[in-house]
Amino acid sequence: MKWSYQTAEELVSALRAGAVTSVELTDEAIARIERDDVVVNAICVPDFDRARAAARQADQARARGADRPLLGVPVTVKESYDVAGLPTTWGMPPHRDHVPAEDAVQVSRLKAAGAVVLGKTNVPLGLQDIQSFNEIYGTTANPWDPGRTSGGSSGGSAAALASGFGALSIGSDLAGSLRTPAHFCGVYAHKPTLGLVAVRGMVAPSEPALPVDLDLAVVGPMARSARDLTLLLDVMAGPDPLTFGKAHRLALPPARHERLADFRVLVLDEHPLIPTSAAVRAGVNRVATALADGGARVERHSPLLPDLAEAAALYMKLLISGSIARFPIEQLPTLSADDESLDAVRVRALDFSHRQWLEANNSREAHRHGWRQLFAEFDAVVCPITPTPAFPHDHHPNPLERRTDIDGVEYPYFDQLVWAGLATMPGLPATAIPAGRSPEGLPVGVQLIGPAFEDRTPLRLAELLEQRIGGFQEPAALTLKPVEIA
Repeated sequence: MKWSYQTAEELVSALRAGAVTSVELTDEAIARIERDDVVVNAICVPDFDRARAAARQADQARARGADRPLLGVPVTVKESYDVAGLPTTWGMPPHRDHVPAEDAVQVSRLKAAGAVVLGKTNVPLGLQDIQSFNEIYGTTANPWDPGRTSGGSSGGSAAALASGFGALSIGSDLAGSLRTPAHFCGVYAHKPTLGLVAVRGMVAPSEPALPVDLDLAVVGPMARSARDLTLLLDVMAGPDPLTFGKAHRLALPPARHERLADFRVLVLDEHPLIPTSAAVRAGVNRVATALADGGARVERHSPLLPDLAEAAALYMKLLISGSIARFPIEQLPTLSADDESLDAVRVRALDFSHRQWLEANNSREAHRHGWRQLFAEFDAVVCPITPTPAFPHDHHPNPLERRTDIDGVEYPYFDQLVWAGLATMPGLPATAIPAGRSPEGLPVGVQLIGPAFEDRTPLRLAELLEQRIGGFQEPAALTLKPVEIA
């Protein structure tokens, strides 16, 4: 299987040169899935017959002289995107038979660019977890260690990429759902600026596929190289044609710099509300050293940085109040009046009024202004994605009772979202990159946060860092038996 771990860019070059056909690439990808996905369980809805037909059509088009950005390249799609003729369930058993009639706008853009869709990748129930498991499709394992999670909610996509199941995937991110799986599986992902990429059709099966502007949530690319992220973002970027018309495309400004030595970078590895594991701290420091060795200006502190504790609380308020509107609960936990923990912030947000949400939103605007001031002095912020590498599967039915183990000390499970929320709350772009491995051999990633609508700046920095510290590495052969979760 010589092509499985080639980048999309390399595959496009090989296809253009006639070194391989799309049918050959597609058959190889399908063979690999059929061999290895018994362990990983990344591809929850295969679509192999239509993929082979699309590959034949791609080869015929190329023979006629056609050329499109992804013509003939095998890819996967997160289960939460509508694909005509395939189920969209979000892992929710009542919707196991929901089959939309139209493609999501991003699936349409993939197909228009010539991509061959192999199938859909697994997600957590309602996309509401940092792991990917549900009653319909089961558990997705981490290709580096099947006893650990691949992350969520785009965990199936990250695991597919790390396993060589297609060159690209598309996911979504509300609470680190692109970045966390990339970090856990050793691949790349990019959370675009809020509003940059149309989201229609990436919708819960109980809701209509309308061009709605979602708060916090974005859709974005996943890949095995930084350059592939840019390639796929260029296919995805732009508003919904139902809103702005087919001719409207949003032109992103170029990266602020082309050379590493010109970048000004703020590096963070400590959060006031939760510690950072030694393994993740080492990954951050590995990137910081590469930046400094490349001549970049690297700082560890800045008075311009918005308050991290306040940012985390604001993020939890916006995240939970928005989620509960779609997935209501019947009874709220009781709280002590003097409880100021993040758990308490989350519980109170379950019962937010519109006025309280507006107050939180106004505070968010103040933070956005703070980030604008910061990015007048810096070009990017490097920081963790989560405090730890991938953790063992934890399927406790009440997520509020789960705990995150950070170097032997336990913390509330959802507190680990504070780093992902740092970019999500103000709607900033953030690129997840591999940054080495932990002492146990697990991937460690970091995120590069950039200025709003300057997505090409962290993406370019990701390319430059890939050249210095390396990027994706292929996991060891998947010879273990499928993992069983108690």
